[in-house]
Amino acid sequence: MPISGDARCRQCRREGVKLYLKGTRCYSKKCGIERRNYAPGMHGQGMQKKMTEYATQLREKQKMKRTYRVMEKPFRNYLAEAERKRGVTGENLLALLEVRLDNTIYRLNLASSRAQARQFVTHRHFLVNGKRVNIPSFLVKPGDVITVHDNSRKLAPMLASLSGMGRHIPDWLNFDASTLTGKVVSLPTRDLIDTDVEEQLIVEYYSR
Repeated sequence: MPISGDARCRQCRREGVKLYLKGTRCYSKKCGIERRNYAPGMHGQGMQKKMTEYATQLREKQKMKRTYRVMEKPFRNYLAEAERKRGVTGENLLALLEVRLDNTIYRLNLASSRAQARQFVTHRHFLVNGKRVNIPSFLVKPGDVITVHDNSRKLAPMLASLSGMGRHIPDWLNFDASTLTGKVVSLPTRDLIDTDVEEQLIVEYYSR
């Protein structure tokens, strides 16, 4: 069942930070956390700020899952893959979520939110290396070229995102606005990912 706009705003308020789940609304005065910067519910304003170590770790996990729109089982699979890779597990986990196709589309400013990017992908609006891909969780890799399908180049929401958002495109990606073509230059490192999350707390949560 789709999550309503107000429900997404409540998710941001629950985590205490913007998760940018509603695209342009997140950058406007209509942003839920801008209007009511406290947790949802009748006791939201009176909730104590201090949390236990477990609660802090749980909130970080929920924040990351909600940001990248990943359910619990796939999230655990990403963590298992991150543990198998060389390097810092938390950073590996974050990098894996970043190279999902839906997130990559969002990072290229071809969608105003990850939810919209997911919808665009499932509706087959994009090609990776010349082939249509309709799997949001598809993992891109360095050298991959992402293009907008010819029949989708005048899609109004996509054009609105390109012209209206102005988000910074991270250095691990390259984008040619004239051809609506993006390229994965490298794997994202932690310093190139602006997601506001303490990934080590998530690793600690699952290590309990």
